Order: sequence, then structure tokens, then C-alpha cells
Amino acid sequence: MLRDIYMSRGPLAAFAAEGLFWGSFAALVPVIKAQAGLSDGDFGVVMLIAALGAVSAMWLAPRAEAKLGRWTLPVLAAVMAGAFVFPGYATNGVFLAVVMMGATIGSGSLDVAMNARISILEGRSGRPLMNLAHGIFSVAYAVSALMAGLGREIGWTPSEIFAAGVALCGLLILQMIAAPVPDPEPVSEETAKRRLPWVMLFPAGMIVLLGFMTEQATEGWSALHLERGLGAGAAEGALGPAILGMTMAIGRLSGQVIVHYWSEAVVIRVATVIAALGSAIAAWAPSLFIAYLGFGLLGIGVSVVAPMAFAWVGRMVPDDKKALAISRIAVLGYSGFFIGPPLMGFLAEGFGLPVSFTAISVLLLLVPLVLVPMVARYRP
Repeated sequence: MLRDIYMSRGPLAAFAAEGLFWGSFAALVPVIKAQAGLSDGDFGVVMLIAALGAVSAMWLAPRAEAKLGRWTLPVLAAVMAGAFVFPGYATNGVFLAVVMMGATIGSGSLDVAMNARISILEGRSGRPLMNLAHGIFSVAYAVSALMAGLGREIGWTPSEIFAAGVALCGLLILQMIAAPVPDPEPVSEETAKRRLPWVMLFPAGMIVLLGFMTEQATEGWSALHLERGLGAGAAEGALGPAILGMTMAIGRLSGQVIVHYWSEAVVIRVATVIAALGSAIAAWAPSLFIAYLGFGLLGIGVSVVAPMAFAWVGRMVPDDKKALAISRIAVLGYSGFFIGPPLMGFLAEGFGLPVSFTAISVLLLLVPLVLVPMVARYRP
């Protein structure tokens, strides 16, 4: 694993940068939401608006990658870091929606590019790296969520916490510059003209959608669920997203080993059932301990869903098509990354957060029952 980390250290720095900002944001949701004076439904609308910019950016990400080449990751990481300066200053919903759209544009574009670069490295090295990369994201997410929660406890403002994140991201950008992934090698004209198979991309994208919808919904609302429903304090509430991040890191790093023994289809099936069970437990937990247990199971299960889907698709397409294929399933899949919080907000407004987490549990069961068999039928 140390060899894998060294080989992929450039893209891994990009995954760490993503986790750094989204972990901080998850722990700061209660204070940012209150500072902007938003209800659950209003906050859901803000995140839905932010999602529109992200989806557009993901669709165009392959063009940005083609133009920027080996500078893709550091440039997009710098854009994301610059955008995350502003959410801490938001005092109304309109301003928060605009600045979060900027953050999701930078984050979404970087996400497509770094997954494509990891997929290229996987193809060239013959080593499974996707779970490792997403595991690094989860470690960075968990640590930053916990540190942001502690920052809240000692009186730091959101703007100060995000400023510290920007400084740390600068160091990660230096690593991206120092260890770039070479551009894809040219392919034959026949391969270049080959169209991407939507019969495989659509269900794979839906798997990613449900995985990221679960992940981001939990990231965005777990702290609020714990603080509102179970009386947790700021640090105890931040443990919700922190536990999610830590267990996702454990699941993804374990997936680095499991993928040598089980196929992607088997892993995704088992993982989504575990995640669905965890979401249901967290939804109706009578105590903080049981809720933490539920979020832990959810994290272990959902951790490998998206990485396995990306690796599965990346294995089926040539190098020069990887960025395009990942972009297309990311447009669909990462819609879930941003649809999750507004969906949770709308359901919480009408029925409460326990019902919101129960709905997530039910939706996850579509993966093993419907979507995995659809992808498995495709033969490149």
C-alpha cells in the first residue's frame, strides 16, 4: 500500500483537498445555516441551486482536462479553495447559494479529473487504486470534520476555519504540481471514434448517484440530526460526520484488499445492504451511541460503492475515454452528491429527519436489486 500511495501521491493530494473542505463544511452546517437564517427547506433549496453549477461543470470537465493537461488538478484545486473562502461570510440564502455554486463548480470539476487520473494510473500499473484514493478523501474528511467541530467549541468562526483549510490546501496543491499523472497515450483512430456504451454508463451512474446521495445527505444532515433529535453538543454533533468519514476510510482501505478476492458486483451488492441497514438504525436510534453505530455501519457500507463503480467503468473503456466516461457517470452520479441534502431538507421539513434517513435506506436497496445486474450484463 505504501508503494501505491507513493505512485499515486499527486492525485491523492487532490482527494485529500476535497475531503478537507467538505469535512469542514459538514461540521459547520448547523452554524452556517443559522447564520444565514435558513429553515431546513430553505437550506435544501440552497444546496439544490449549488448542484446546478456542479453538474454543468462536470459535463465540461473533460474539455478542461484536455486543455490543462498535467496542470488540471492543481488549477481546479485552487479554484475550489478560492470558492470555499466565502461560505463562512454568508448572512442570507441568496449569497450562500451563489458562493456554494462556486464551491461545487470547482469541487465537481476536480472530482471528475482526479478520478480519471487515478483510473489512468490503474490501467497502466495494473494496481487497484480507486478505493485507496477515496479512502484518502475519507480520512481527510473525518479529520477536518472533527477539527472544525473542535474549532466551533473554542469559538472559531466558519470564515476562520475555512481560511485555515485554504492554507492547508496550498500545501496539497504543491504536491499535485510535483507529482502529475502523464496525459493519456494516443489510441487508434478506430478506438477514438468508438462511442461510449450508455447501456453500461446509465446504471453505473445511478449506482454512483445513490452512493453519493447517501454519503452527502449524511455528511450534510447527520450533525443536525444528532444535535436536534438527541441533544448532542457541537463536538458531539460533529462526531456524526466524523464517524462517517472514519468508517468510510476503513471501508475504502479494506476495499483495497477485498477487490483482489471479490468482484465489483459482489462488493457493491453487499456494501449497499450494510449501508441501508446503518441508515435505518441511525434514523430511529434512541441514544447517541446507537446513532453513532448506525452512521458507522452506513459509512462502512457506502464507502466502496462509488469507487467500485468508477473502477468498474474505467476497466471497460480505453485510456483516452476514461475522463469522458467518468465525466458522464459523474454528471449523473454526482447529482446525487448534491441532490441528497435538498432531498433530506424537503423530507425533514414535512416529516422529520428520521423519515429522511429511512428514505435513503429504501433507495439504497435499488442498487443490489436492479442496477448491479444491469451493469453486469454489459460485455465490452
